[in-house]
Amino acid sequence: MAEGQTKRQLVIIGGAEDKDGDSQILREFVRRAGGTKANIVILTAATELPREVGENYIRVFERLGAEKVRIVDTETREDASSSTALEAIAKATGIFFTGGDQARITSILKDTEIDTAIHQRFAEGAVIAGTSAGAAVMPDKMIVEGDSETNPRMEIVEMGPGMGFLPGVVIDQHFSQRGRLGRLISALILEPAVLGFGIDENTAMVVTDDQIEIIGEGCVTVVDESEAHYNNSHEILKDEPLAIFGAKLHILPHGYKFDLKTRQPILTNGSVVNESVPVGSTIN
Repeated sequence: MAEGQTKRQLVIIGGAEDKDGDSQILREFVRRAGGTKANIVILTAATELPREVGENYIRVFERLGAEKVRIVDTETREDASSSTALEAIAKATGIFFTGGDQARITSILKDTEIDTAIHQRFAEGAVIAGTSAGAAVMPDKMIVEGDSETNPRMEIVEMGPGMGFLPGVVIDQHFSQRGRLGRLISALILEPAVLGFGIDENTAMVVTDDQIEIIGEGCVTVVDESEAHYNNSHEILKDEPLAIFGAKLHILPHGYKFDLKTRQPILTNGSVVNESVPVGSTIN
């Protein structure tokens, strides 16, 4: 990154993050958004209970010391042109998408004045965060809905436009808890993306430019199909099982990192494991 260039930061949360204890993930978001000088906007477009959900996050962010926290509720696309909402976004150092229904976020906000304003603040250095549905919308193509706890098939997942903060990937949330490996693989086959990230509950992938760090109590599962040499999607019907050969799988717990450019996991000491090193070997 060139000297003086603004970092682009995302905090993408798998849902059910701790709000009452140490609140490690939300704490990291507040820290990155300016700490005690943070100006946080909570976007509640995903939920049908905007006041209740929004006030819960206000309580957490104020407890963690953010200087200013406010809700921007958009029930309709017309609300996404509100001058007060746009003013709040323009001053925000951190913007937080709550959980709910990811389709509500895109149907209300995508390609509106608020959408433009949020991307502008992101480019200027504001930290964008989202949990559950708010995590699903981060790529340019998102999982709208799909079946859990099943084998990969074309029919089990529906894709749609996301908000485009982290293009070229697919993200799923509540991952281990709801058995969503099958639908993540199906989504990767359906879309021209080579990296899929499955984020466990109370776990986040913190993205700074092209590097991801994992924080929280669970793991992030990475499916890399960039070197996959076969799948049968062109020869099956939508309810028949998918086959894929040569894809890679990485499981990353707290403290591990992942490089989006090289598509390589990074150890907690900052080194990269050589693929020729035998499993179980000690890495110095």
